[in-house]
Amino acid sequence: MLLPIQLLIVIVQANVFLDIWRDSGFFAIRRPRTGKILCWFSYVYFAGMVLRYVLTMSIYPERRWFTGTISIFFHWVLAAYLFVLGRFQVWAGGGASPEEQMPQSERK
Repeated sequence: MLLPIQLLIVIVQANVFLDIWRDSGFFAIRRPRTGKILCWFSYVYFAGMVLRYVLTMSIYPERRWFTGTISIFFHWVLAAYLFVLGRFQVWAGGGASPEEQMPQSERK
């Protein structure tokens, strides 16, 4: 069951990438509200996986670092992907770019 779900995730990510790269298709439409929701979801998702890591390490200390925790790290990568996609949607939808959000004194 896990492999088909992982393949589906990769296919959806490839479709998102192609739509944005070509600037056409369903995922190329800028949706700032959806972007904000994706960003907030990515925070919760990432925090949940941090909690999962902490609990796993406290219950199974022999699994330190990479033994049995690779799935947690993969979820962190997915959370980062959702955050980047969300920021793109917010920024591309007319929101301020990261540089414009920075105080004038900190800009280069």
